[in-house]
Amino acid sequence: MMFADENLIRIKHEVINAVAKLAFEGELDAKRDHIAVELIPGPTPKFRCCIYKEREIIRQRVRLAEGKAPGPVDDGNVIQVISSACEDCPISSYTVTENCQNCLGKACIHACSFGAIEPGRERSHIDPSKCKECGKCAQACPYNAIAHLKRPCKFSCPVDAITYDDQGISVIDKNKCIRCGRCIHRCPFGAIGHKTAIVDVINALKSGKKVYAMAAPATEGQFGENITMASWKKAMKEVGFTDFYDVGLGGDMTSASEAEEWAEAYKEGKKKVTSCCPAFVNLVRLHYPQLAECISTTVSPMCAVSRLIKAQEPDAVTVFIGPCLAKKSEVVDQKIEGNADYVLTYSEIKAIMLAKNVTLEPCENTDQTASIYGKRFANSGGVTAAVLQSLKESEENVDVKVYKANGAAECKKALLLMKVARLPENFIEGMICDGGCVGGPSSNTDQLACKKTRDTMLSQADGRGIHENLANYDMNSFSMHRE
Repeated sequence: MMFADENLIRIKHEVINAVAKLAFEGELDAKRDHIAVELIPGPTPKFRCCIYKEREIIRQRVRLAEGKAPGPVDDGNVIQVISSACEDCPISSYTVTENCQNCLGKACIHACSFGAIEPGRERSHIDPSKCKECGKCAQACPYNAIAHLKRPCKFSCPVDAITYDDQGISVIDKNKCIRCGRCIHRCPFGAIGHKTAIVDVINALKSGKKVYAMAAPATEGQFGENITMASWKKAMKEVGFTDFYDVGLGGDMTSASEAEEWAEAYKEGKKKVTSCCPAFVNLVRLHYPQLAECISTTVSPMCAVSRLIKAQEPDAVTVFIGPCLAKKSEVVDQKIEGNADYVLTYSEIKAIMLAKNVTLEPCENTDQTASIYGKRFANSGGVTAAVLQSLKESEENVDVKVYKANGAAECKKALLLMKVARLPENFIEGMICDGGCVGGPSSNTDQLACKKTRDTMLSQADGRGIHENLANYDMNSFSMHRE
């Protein structure tokens, strides 16, 4: 994954850190309007043309940090365009460069069927209002003088959910967007962001409610070999959370439930797709609605652990922590009973920790509440491996075949095959992020960089099976299905 540069990440972190600090101090309402001036004191601008534009960008980011839309209109999407930051990207996809020799042949003009190219004094010119972006002119030019300029946000979107308005500002179509978050880190201007639940979580912590933190299985390896789940439990309790859970345990729960679904579907000759990746679920529901009934009814590991906690503490507030932005959509859009109340990314929980002067400290890797299969849920193919293991432990005699779709392109290919009844496999494991959750858009570090560390940490898991692990919990106290 290509991440935004250091400057953009720094600006984002400065904003959410400031909001978290003021929220804990109870001064957010009184001082929110001061944040922009404090971060951009002037008179010299730091990253844009003037301090006034920079301050407006900060103001819009503050609104996102409060869980609001950056502008006056809120369509409900967790992914939002920061309009004041969106600029300078080419509107026209094709443009004539200085390589143009203004040749006599004019192959580009003759290749265009729409009259979009005209001769100029020094070079040809493309009229963006007439251009249909077919690319024939670029193919015809003998000097390769016509460049295909791709707007990073638009071309990063796997479902063509991004267009432009009359002013050239990017627009995200909520009815197409699958909330994967790829566009956020592709924009070199930091013009796309997401709503946060920082203020809501801080208010819950301050209210005296029992608030539980739940960390995604992808967490192991993200912060170094010595930052274990035990490290997280210690830090979260210092912040003020009642307790902490490893959602790898939810991976065990989900795999056991999906194994039952898969076995039944296999015997009935039906095909199923997994339900743990919310971006994949969004892809199916929004772009392949005829396959919606094929989505597993088993809830995600996040929801499973949340329901486990709420079965014991009905008034509990549950907070999921991980690298996934689509998890915010799972909470906001799917509205599954008993699901997590809030979702935080790693940068958002770090802002809360910073406000409380809490740091992650090295601890022994003793917090092993999940089996190795639940821990590997975060990797592409991990869901399949866990479900097959559960089938093996249940002694189900089914020879299932699974299409392990790694990344958006493979997910779309698999679903298309299923749609036209040409999918040879019985089931699809869909992971929108390349590599699985460990490649999520809000990862703390690159998945390749943390692979060795993660493998070392996972190697320390014991040999418990999935069913053996689940025997320690009252699985009859809550449902593992959406309805």
